[in-house]
Formats: sequence, structure tokens, C-alpha cells
Amino acid sequence: MPKTVEKIDEEIVRVALAGNPNTGKSTMFNALTGSHQHVGNWPGVTVEKKVGRFFYKNKEFEVIDLPGTYGLTASSLDERVARDFLIRDKPDVTVIVMDSTNLERNLYLAISVLELGGKIVLDLNMNDIAEHEGIKIDTEKMGKVLGCPVVKTDVFHKNGLEDLKEAILKAAASPKKSEFFVDYSEDVENEISKLEREFDSENIYPKRFLIIRLLEGDPEIVKYLEKTGRKSITEEAMHSASKLEKDFGYDMETWMIERRYDFIRGLLKESVRVSKGKKKGLTVSDKIDMVLTNRFLGIPIFLVVMWATFEATFTIGGWLADYIDMFFGWLSGVTTVGMGTIQAPAWLTSFLTNGLIGGVGTVLAFLPNIMILFLAIAILEDSGYMARAAFVMDKLMHAIGLHGKSFIPMIIGFGCNVPAIMSTRTLSSEKDRILTILINPFMSCSARLVIYILFTSIFFKSNQGTIVFSLYLLGIIVAILSAKILKPIFFKHETAPLIMELPPYRLPTARITLIHMWERSSAFLKKAGTVIVAGVVLVWFLSSFPTSAQYASQQTLIGHLGMFLAPIFKPAGFGFWQAGVALFFGVIAKETVVGTMGTLFGGSGNLMSTLPHYFTQLSAYSFMIMSLLYIPCIATIGAIYKETNWKWATFSVIYSLTIGWTFAVAFYQIGSLIMNM
Repeated sequence: MPKTVEKIDEEIVRVALAGNPNTGKSTMFNALTGSHQHVGNWPGVTVEKKVGRFFYKNKEFEVIDLPGTYGLTASSLDERVARDFLIRDKPDVTVIVMDSTNLERNLYLAISVLELGGKIVLDLNMNDIAEHEGIKIDTEKMGKVLGCPVVKTDVFHKNGLEDLKEAILKAAASPKKSEFFVDYSEDVENEISKLEREFDSENIYPKRFLIIRLLEGDPEIVKYLEKTGRKSITEEAMHSASKLEKDFGYDMETWMIERRYDFIRGLLKESVRVSKGKKKGLTVSDKIDMVLTNRFLGIPIFLVVMWATFEATFTIGGWLADYIDMFFGWLSGVTTVGMGTIQAPAWLTSFLTNGLIGGVGTVLAFLPNIMILFLAIAILEDSGYMARAAFVMDKLMHAIGLHGKSFIPMIIGFGCNVPAIMSTRTLSSEKDRILTILINPFMSCSARLVIYILFTSIFFKSNQGTIVFSLYLLGIIVAILSAKILKPIFFKHETAPLIMELPPYRLPTARITLIHMWERSSAFLKKAGTVIVAGVVLVWFLSSFPTSAQYASQQTLIGHLGMFLAPIFKPAGFGFWQAGVALFFGVIAKETVVGTMGTLFGGSGNLMSTLPHYFTQLSAYSFMIMSLLYIPCIATIGAIYKETNWKWATFSVIYSLTIGWTFAVAFYQIGSLIMNM
């Protein structure tokens, strides 16, 4: 074997990871590459591109994690990217990651890629679950039939990774490429052979693959051939397809799909055995799903899970946040004394205590709550429950004219609206995608949670979790109502049914869950150290000039800005200028609402005693409604622009501002009437 390995030249080996969604592909990417990875965009599109590298036996491998796809007939932007990379970029080795418990569905993509040619390795992942279910797979027999190496892995417990790396190394070193093909029947094979003889040389696609796709009527292939001046071969193929369809009695695409599945069923019959005692009965996942995805219990259970998440966020994170708040209070006092000792300029002392410590410290005090929330979300995702949430909400989403998959970006929006908007690329309908993007900013992201924590800790101490839960629920309701309003105006068309595979339930591993929590929490810290610092420094500067005015008074630059904005928010119950300024700077980043107040009022400790002089419980809740619904942050507006265009980005800003102000005013005014009755 060492001689074979020597055949690899000194260049980096490019490895593509392909597979259906929910096969553990991205987890495999993380396991192979570790920290040696970066994220960018694919050339010409905004779809996320994850690239990493690993070293094995003194050889460097570059791994590209392709978007999940079920086949090579692309419908969504994600699937198109995956197919184009496999076809046009031709990686040195393609690893197809498959769910060992669902081989029939997963093998369809595998044989499609095998037909494409190249060096292929099949990775039968989740082998631990398959063995638990009594599924025994003969990898040697399967590999012999398919003409490629087949390995078993369990990526969650890191079993089989060395075998996979060895298979990739040997595949890269071997001169042999896939020569696999499915027998589509004698009549079809005769037509394929005839068309191959009439075909000129082809560089991008293998001839046989291209002709098969032509017979199926693949619009991308038809478009490609017509673009390259070979319309005659397209017409010839269409003529052949028509003749075959007349003989078979149904369309060629269905015929080809059925023949592939016939082959897959034969392969599984030869290479897979299921223990008799394991064949019957429901799996643990099936039994859990009978409750969690029940048509009557599913949505109430989802709401209870959300409520419990917020209760844990405050119960566990609250006492830790108090200690951090005490630390920044102590730091502010020490800084003031220290700066006085060295006789530092008053402006510098003000900058450090009121600006940096008062502003950024106020935001960082809530880091424990943010980390607890991200930990809860990571557990729900890694356990497999989040996929069920989308399934449970499918009926409701259809009632408002949206695809069930649209709820997945909405759930992601609980963490951050930017990746949530980017995740809409999985939707095949452009209209569904734009509508989902427009309603996503109403999903309450973690940045807004900082505002809720501050106000509930002052005005709603006894029921913080319930109040925050009500705000998240309000965001969902507003998003649903917005979809109902906007759908018939801008996006009239039928909504396709939801087809998705639910991953098996898994007990989340501490390591992976903590990694996911830290990835999101570190992004919050990075924002606190960059965007929020810049925001509070700007607020401090505007609060300090002109120097003849008292710091953070109406006579300062920021005071003049606030006095201009104050009348706008008076009907909502917070018509004082500091509130208007905080919301204005909140467009930079939602956490800056709290940072601005901390800068103006001198830190979190002062906010606890100062804000009750400005807000009542009614106006505090109204302010949180405004913070939830009004203009998205700059990063979100930028993401909307990138994914759509400036018209929809502008519409999003105007629409959300109108909705936020209307709901805040309506709540305060109606509440005031009720309280005065």
C-alpha cells in the first residue's frame, strides 16, 4: 500500500463532502477539520461555503462541505451549488455521507454521483444506530457492486474516522475512477448508445451522464447544450424520449428514477441484513414522535419548550449576571479613584467610566443569560427536536401561505436574524424565500434579549421568563400576520407540500453542544468588542459636546437628537429623549439600546435605580415591543439587501418601523384606557 500512496503528487487533495440533509455531514466536516476551517461564499452567489483542511500521513487534504442535497436535479440555490461543484469543479475525491438507517433514500444520491464519474468514497455514518436497530451492512459486497470503497463511521463518537481518512487517501492515490452505471433497460440503453455515437467531445459532463439527463428532460442540461450551440442533440434526445415514453406509457424521468431504485433495492437485498427480532416494532424515535409531533399536542409542547427555555435563561443566568454587574460597578469606582489619583483629564475619566465601562459593561453583564439561551438552543438542535418543530408548524405555515421549511429560518432567527435570512436559500421557491426573509426580522434574536433582561429585571422580577416568552410569541404572531397580509399582495402562488426527513433523536454530547454554544457566544462577545464599543463611544462623544453643557443633558448634541425623536414615541409611553436616542442607536446593533442607556445613565447599577423614574410597567413593556418589532439592525438590513435587492431592503425598514410603532402605541394606549377605567 505505501507504494500506492507515493503516487499522490505534492499538491493538496481536494475532498468534497456530499450527502442528504440530516446525515451528520457537517458534523463529519467539523470532526475531520477541527479548527482548521473558514467560511466564505461560493463565487457568484451568497450561499455559505465551508472549507477546512486536515493532515493525514504527511499529506494535506482540503475539505469542502457542500450544501445538503437529495439528488443532482437541483431545485433550490443550495442544491444547485452542490451539483455545480461536483460537475464543474471536479474534486479529487468525493465522500458521500449517508445515514446507515436510511440507505434506500441516501443511495439515490450516491449512485447519481457514481454515474457522474470521479473517485468516490461512501461513508455509512450513524452506524451505531444502525447496529442498535439490528441492521448489518456488508461493506465489502456493497463496495464490490458499486466499484468504490465503503466505510462505516459513527461521527458523534468519532468511530471510524481513521478508516475514512485511509479510504480517502487510497482513493486519491488510485488512478481508477468510477465506471459505474445503471442498466436502464435494453430499449433505453440502445437510445443512449445511439445518442453517444452522434455526440461530439464533451469536457464538463461525461457523455453518458449528460444523455441520461437529457432523456429525463433536465432543464439545466438542455439550457447548457443550447448555450454551447448543440441544440440538434437536444432535439434528437427529446425525440428519443418521446418514443420511449410512448412505449412505456409514462414519462422518462419516472422510468429512470424507478430503475435506479430497482437497482438500489437489489443492492440492499444482497448487502444488508436486518435481525429478525429487530424488524418489527417502533424505534425509540418513533415512540417519542408519537407524542412530540402529535397533531394536537405538537404545538402546545413546542410552546412549553420555549417557555422552559426562557425560564432557565433567567433562573440559571440571573445570579451569574448579578456578579458580573457587581464587577463592572466595582471597576467603574476603582477607575474613577485611579484616574483622580493621577489627575487625569475629566473627559478621559468620563470616557472610561461612562463610555466604555458604563456602555459595554452594561451589555456584557448579560452574557451568562445569552450563553444559557444558546446552550438550550444547541441542545434542542443536537437532540433532533428543532427539525420536529418545523414539522409540527408545517400545517400552520401552510394556513398563512408559507412553506413548512420557512419555519426553520424563523427558529434560527431566535439566535440571529442574519444567518436565519441566509438559511432561506434552502427554499426552492423564490417568492417563498423573499417572503420568509421579510418576516424573519420579527423573530426575536439574542441581541434583543439583552434589552428584555434589563427591563424585566427592573419591572417584572417575579415573572421574567413569562414576560420574555410573551415577547418571543408576539414576534412569531406578527411574522405570521405579516405573511398573511403580504402573501396575497406580492407573492401569489401555490405552496408546495413539506417533504423532509426527521433525524433520529440523539443524546447531545457535551463537547459538541458546548462548541455550538461557544461559537454563538463568541460572536456576541466579538460584537460587544467591536460594533457595540464603536456605538457607545459615539454616544459618549455626542453626550460630551459641547463641553460647556452638562454631560448627557438636553443641551448636548445627543440631547438635541433625542429632543427631535421624543415626540414620535410619546404616544407609546416613552416620550423622553433618552429612549429615542437609545432606539436610534439600536439600529447599529440591538444591544446598543442597552449600551446607550448605560452610557447616558452611568452603567447598569444606575439604570436599576434610574429607569423606574422614566418608565412604568406599561411603558416598559411597550418599549420592549418597539425594540422587538422596529427597524432591523444594520447587519440584518445588509443581509436582506444581499439576498434580495435594495427595494426589498428599503421596504423591510419602512414596514418594520411602521409595525413596531403601531403595536407599541396600540398596546400603551389600550393599556392606559383599561387601567384608568
